[in-house]
Amino acid sequence: MKKIAIYGKGGIGKSTVVSNMSAALASMGYTVMQIGCDPKADSTRNLTGGVKIPTVLETMRDNGDVALDDIVFKSSTGVYCVESGGPIPGVGCAGRGIITAFEKLEELDAYEIYKPDVIFYDVLGDVVCGGFAMPIRGGYADDVCIVTSGEMMALYAATNISHAVKSFGKRGYASLKGLIFNAKNFENEDELVKKAAEEIGTEIITKIPRDPQIQAAEALGKTVVEAFPDCEIAQKFKALAKKLVEEE
Repeated sequence: MKKIAIYGKGGIGKSTVVSNMSAALASMGYTVMQIGCDPKADSTRNLTGGVKIPTVLETMRDNGDVALDDIVFKSSTGVYCVESGGPIPGVGCAGRGIITAFEKLEELDAYEIYKPDVIFYDVLGDVVCGGFAMPIRGGYADDVCIVTSGEMMALYAATNISHAVKSFGKRGYASLKGLIFNAKNFENEDELVKKAAEEIGTEIITKIPRDPQIQAAEALGKTVVEAFPDCEIAQKFKALAKKLVEEE
């Protein structure tokens, strides 16, 4: 089982990248589980027809005891989708919500029952507190990738995340695989991201160009891999997913 955590600044395109990789791997015959680790609970939206699924936390609040069928939803592309969710706004800790969701999935033997070949954790990286660092420090993820553009705040978040990963890596936890460059197409962006990768001491795994077909697919509530499987950008996501999963 390959376990990969995808981090990055809020709004940088993590969920777009993760969902397209999930759909790509499912189309190749892999059993894939995607776990959204953001209180907004929108990681899997483009796998589920644009519809938000019930989160682990809200289901536990409403029902008390929960079954796997209440919190794990299989998309039309075959991806098992989970959203950790968060606390009631203004009350509680969002990071703690991730921990609770992970504990519940383990308690219900989700990984033994669904037997995923690949698990993607889609994690908000603006604040790498205890809860949001759970995929790294809890031994859940093998590899960490950081989605970034060349924008200053995205690179700042990438640097902070890389420090956290390297800190926990010393204890035998997840290691930093590299940066996924989600381009915004402004002047000198390539040079800025290349410089940041060098300073962090990692590589740029791939560059994802801006493509209007991504937005066209998301308007349909779909990934570009599902909506336009033969287009160039869909092939880009397929190649990225295959590289992360099959490359040692």
